[in-house]
Amino acid sequence: MSGAGLPPALGGSLETGPEPSVPPRGLARVAARFTGLAERYVPDAFVFALVATFVVLPVAMVGRGKSPLEVVQLWGGGFWELIPFTLQMALVIITGYVLATSRPVYRLIAALAAVPKTPRLAVAFVALFAMASSWLNWGFSLIFSAILAREVARRLVGVDYRAVAAAAFLGLGSVWAQGLSGSAALQMATSSALPPAIRAIIDGGGKVPGGVIPFSDTIFLWQSLLCVAVEVVLVTAVMYLAAPSQERSRSAASLGIALPPSELDRPDPERRGTPGEWLEHQPLLNLLFCALSGTYLVAHFAGSGEGLNAINLNILNLSFLTAGVLLHWTPARLMRSFREATPGVWGVLLQFPFYGGIAAVIAKTHLNESIASLFVSASSPRSFPALVAAYSMVLGVFVPSGGSKWVIEAPYVMKAAHDLGVHLGWMVAVYDLGEALANLVQPFWMLPILGLFGLKARDVMGYTFLVFLVLVPVVLLLVTVLAGTLHYPL
Repeated sequence: MSGAGLPPALGGSLETGPEPSVPPRGLARVAARFTGLAERYVPDAFVFALVATFVVLPVAMVGRGKSPLEVVQLWGGGFWELIPFTLQMALVIITGYVLATSRPVYRLIAALAAVPKTPRLAVAFVALFAMASSWLNWGFSLIFSAILAREVARRLVGVDYRAVAAAAFLGLGSVWAQGLSGSAALQMATSSALPPAIRAIIDGGGKVPGGVIPFSDTIFLWQSLLCVAVEVVLVTAVMYLAAPSQERSRSAASLGIALPPSELDRPDPERRGTPGEWLEHQPLLNLLFCALSGTYLVAHFAGSGEGLNAINLNILNLSFLTAGVLLHWTPARLMRSFREATPGVWGVLLQFPFYGGIAAVIAKTHLNESIASLFVSASSPRSFPALVAAYSMVLGVFVPSGGSKWVIEAPYVMKAAHDLGVHLGWMVAVYDLGEALANLVQPFWMLPILGLFGLKARDVMGYTFLVFLVLVPVVLLLVTVLAGTLHYPL
């Protein structure tokens, strides 16, 4: 992330001191080496979006026989197509921050931050919390884990700020898509979430009635739960071993970052005592809003008949906002929290349109189908799951949006699963496992956390790349072996 003009705590440049002289050992040495390489060679996250743009466009011209003007027009037409999603994601960040910094929730976070007593345990603890919470809800995990990590860094002397920041992101880089908010699983279980043409492909002539695959055949498969358990244990162990020793750790202060004061130590917003601001410091309007939005949310879930499948980004944001409004109690506290959250979203606002243009080119030139056909043509029932996981991972680097990407991929992935006789629910899980891995090397979803920490992608990618190298062979082995325990079609 670039942060010209901003203070370090809000994403500005870092004035770093010299590295400690104590040499690291074991996996910590590998992590230190990757971190050093990332700091030297990994560009800003925005550069990834630019590079991906100028890779995809010429490939689409050559690979799909499109003229330069046609490709440019497709790119320009898609550039703003993610604007609603961009605002939704900005509000995920802001409402999550608002809720996390309310005093009741912050007390819980502070209590959790006091649990680990050593720097390495602290890094492993944050990674474990990030993964467990991301299985429940990735939006919750994204912000809460960052606030927890920042509180740990404030409280525990000797914890490495870069390592604990990287740990806060690892739920998005491992198990989130296998959880309750996994985009593909939600789309498959919700009858209205995919076009009828795609449902017909999944139906396969009545083999999967209605083309609907419930959670019981995706995220609640014992095979999926086993994958989640293996990833959680493995990533927690890797981060424990990779965290720098206290002698080599870099604190926020040594990186030139001033951590904001604890919410528990802050006074209420200043009152000037004027009649015009009286309502700003009264809970009446907050309570009325919560009654209004709470009524809508109850009616939404009661009327949907879909339980957790009724959750979408708008409902998630309204729920977080409602809880934040209630817990901040007065409009003055709420407005202060919103104002302080907004610097963390500028990277999302800048970069999402570029990924919208990339996604439009890939989808509308059918470049994605050409890529997929290379995998499918060389696959067998045994190798197909690993190839789909690898394909999902690779494409996820260029189109880092699990839900919209699944709409593109589902028709040919599920058709190939029918043709090869592979369990269709497992293919959804396989897609999700690969999709999450891409987040470890693609800084797109790191942006919200980086904004809150005041770090750049290069500061944390040494750790995420190490986790990536460990998880990729394990995931490919798991999806291959476990596929043999499942039967077509479900």
